[in-house]
Amino acid sequence: MACREELFTIGSAILRVRGIICIAGLVFSFFASSFTSSGLSFAQQSFPVEVKPSESARLANAQKAFDAQQYADAARLARGPENQSADLDFLAGLALAKLQRWQEADAALTQGHRKQPQQARFLVEMAGVHYKLKDTRAAKRELRKALKLDPKDKYTLEFLGTLYFLDRNVEAALKYWNAIDKPRLRKVSVAPPPTLDVALLQNAIGFNAPQILTGDALLGAEARLDNLEIYPHRREDLAPAGDGNYDATFHMPERNLWGDTWWMGALTWLSGLPYATVYPQVYNLGHDAVNVTSLLRWDSEKRRAFVDGSMPLLRQSKYRLHVYFDGRNENWNLTNTFFGGGPALSDLNVRRVAGGAELRSVMTGRWSWSSGIEIANRSFRNLTPETTASSVGKTFFTDGTSVSYWGGVDRSLLRLPEHRFTVDGSGEGRVGRELATGFGTYGAVRGSLTAHWLPKATGDDYEMLARVRAGEAFGDIPFDELYQLGIERDNDLWLRGHAGTEDGRKGAAPLGRRYFLANWEMDKRVYSNGIFTVKLGPFVDNGAIADSSGLFGSQKWLWDTGAQCKIRVLSSVTVVLIYGRDLRGGKNVFYGTALH
Repeated sequence: MACREELFTIGSAILRVRGIICIAGLVFSFFASSFTSSGLSFAQQSFPVEVKPSESARLANAQKAFDAQQYADAARLARGPENQSADLDFLAGLALAKLQRWQEADAALTQGHRKQPQQARFLVEMAGVHYKLKDTRAAKRELRKALKLDPKDKYTLEFLGTLYFLDRNVEAALKYWNAIDKPRLRKVSVAPPPTLDVALLQNAIGFNAPQILTGDALLGAEARLDNLEIYPHRREDLAPAGDGNYDATFHMPERNLWGDTWWMGALTWLSGLPYATVYPQVYNLGHDAVNVTSLLRWDSEKRRAFVDGSMPLLRQSKYRLHVYFDGRNENWNLTNTFFGGGPALSDLNVRRVAGGAELRSVMTGRWSWSSGIEIANRSFRNLTPETTASSVGKTFFTDGTSVSYWGGVDRSLLRLPEHRFTVDGSGEGRVGRELATGFGTYGAVRGSLTAHWLPKATGDDYEMLARVRAGEAFGDIPFDELYQLGIERDNDLWLRGHAGTEDGRKGAAPLGRRYFLANWEMDKRVYSNGIFTVKLGPFVDNGAIADSSGLFGSQKWLWDTGAQCKIRVLSSVTVVLIYGRDLRGGKNVFYGTALH
């Protein structure tokens, strides 16, 4: 009986649930019929739902639009979320570039490059965009990066070489064009027409049409033309000549007799009048690059006569023979630079007569060598007894004749023409013998490193030069062979805060047998009108000089700084005006000279 009552209770609950379900169904049917009558049934609603195609389909559609030159559609289809494929970014960049939307194209290509940094295609197209934005520096940077990834890509090499060609940087253009066998020459010409012997000139240039002009050939031609010493102001140009050929033109005014013109020759001859000097010169005698240069100075404290005759040897432009004569009668004041004790050598008279010959050979555009011999006779006056009494003093100040031989090498160590940066090195060794009784051999070695940089892509608006030099002499070296650190016309080791003379007499700058010198300078072109070019800039010099005898030397490291002004007149003479300050001694130097 209890079981039946339980079943009855469960059955009643089921009936109640079924009733609720039936009522819910009737309510749902009512609302459903209402929505249906209103035309808004869920089964038939028409909400707009965008179904995105896959990336591959989008890429295919974008590529199809691009191929059909529908660049706006291609850009719209290819642009998408930041995490889309690099291929879509690349296609978007190409399409936006076609629409000349350069900034957006650069952004799309940059985004793709981040995803595939090992693919050069992004960098090449970015370079094209930067070129259109007139940012050629960035374009070159991207192309150089692309070449690191794909060094043999012809399009990249052609593009990069062309950018340097547009900068008139011929050496850099050749560096990249030569890799794809460009440029082939149609003709080679010289302007204005030269008077130099034709065979000698052709030997100097060394290349002709229809060969491919290489960077090494151009550097070799420049070195051999320099060795002729009649083309000091030179420029090489390439010009497209159709069918992929080029015309090469050497623009190089030629020095003949007195100079480029008679009045430029007169300017050179008389440029030293402010300091009692003239520079008689004649060039290209017989149209064979035979030159005679000279110096005549009648300063009562520093009389000098110098003459140098030079010519190509064996009618080869790479060989040049110099024969020279040099006579001096100079008064020296060694009061502050000679530490030998006794009365000061304030009125030392040095007379020196020397003659010699030097052969220079240009092996390639990157290195050359030279060798020479010299015979010199020297005599000293107004010496103190204390100086001549000591053996060390006799070494430096004994009258006599010496014979010396030297050999040297100049080498281009680093050339980065795309950055307009070079590093050159040189070294020289000399051995000699003093023929006076009781004296023996002596020798010297010296070397230098020079870095030169033009920071801008074209022109010389800014220019930087840094040089480090060192040398040492040993043995029974005579006084006139000592090194000198100071600014003086007969000395090339310029420490520009230290004057080489005092009251017109040499000996104010420190001397010795061992030296180190570092020079740094930067020039800014501030004015140019075709006749005058003016450059201004700071400099910093640092050096030290010593001698094993203890009789000479700087005693400490020297630091100089200051500013200089270079005024180039008609590309013939450069006037240099210098203000230098000795940072240790506190002295100031004002100096002016003319360079040729």
